[in-house]
Amino acid sequence: MDKSVLDYVLVPSGLVVMVSYHIWLLYRILKHPNNTIIGINAVNRRFWVRAMMEDVSKNGVLAVQTLRNNIMASTLLASTAIMLCSLIAVLMSSGNWDKSALLVFGDKSELVFSIKFFLILVCFLVAFLFNIQSIRYYSHASFLINVPFKKMLLDHHNQILTTEYVAKTVNRGGYFWSLGLRAFYFSFPMFLWIFGPIPMFLSCFILVFMLYFLDVSFESGWVVDVSADDHKKDEEVGCESETT
Repeated sequence: MDKSVLDYVLVPSGLVVMVSYHIWLLYRILKHPNNTIIGINAVNRRFWVRAMMEDVSKNGVLAVQTLRNNIMASTLLASTAIMLCSLIAVLMSSGNWDKSALLVFGDKSELVFSIKFFLILVCFLVAFLFNIQSIRYYSHASFLINVPFKKMLLDHHNQILTTEYVAKTVNRGGYFWSLGLRAFYFSFPMFLWIFGPIPMFLSCFILVFMLYFLDVSFESGWVVDVSADDHKKDEEVGCESETT
């Protein structure tokens, strides 16, 4: 059997495993958020924003410091991603190195190697863009979270809407940060593909297995109860605002 056939079979199969897992994870986040770490973190971030905005004069410094730490984390990932993009671009431009010396059980053609480096470059570019968006939302939130909305807005319903808007901004920053991490995760199988389709295929299964235990929450009963009451309160406020 031709070794190049492995690239056409194992590589798409590994990508299907990765994409299928993330489609399932997205469904769980949308339908059963309290059973996923991302959903639980989103609920707790909303509670945190409400707690910080209850007394801006007391909690303002703590809120800005926390958001600044998140900005620094996103900045680190964005800097790492753009640095790796530059490194991959250099490797792609200097095509005079001996590729036959690599222990690759698969296709060793120039076209396949170019595709491998290009996919790695795309992963790092996507990670950079997502982390830049995360910095953007966290920067907006650092201003919004210190707005003295209680003094500016006398209507209780408008106060809740303002708090929810800030919470959505913080959550969007967290979502983009998570997507940036996912782009880094996708780069691992792409990098191992340089050494052949078999390491890439195996790494996809190992990565999905590890991500499952990182993404799924097995002890979230208290969050389910609290978030259910919180959603009921939000629905009641929404209904009252529509009738008034």
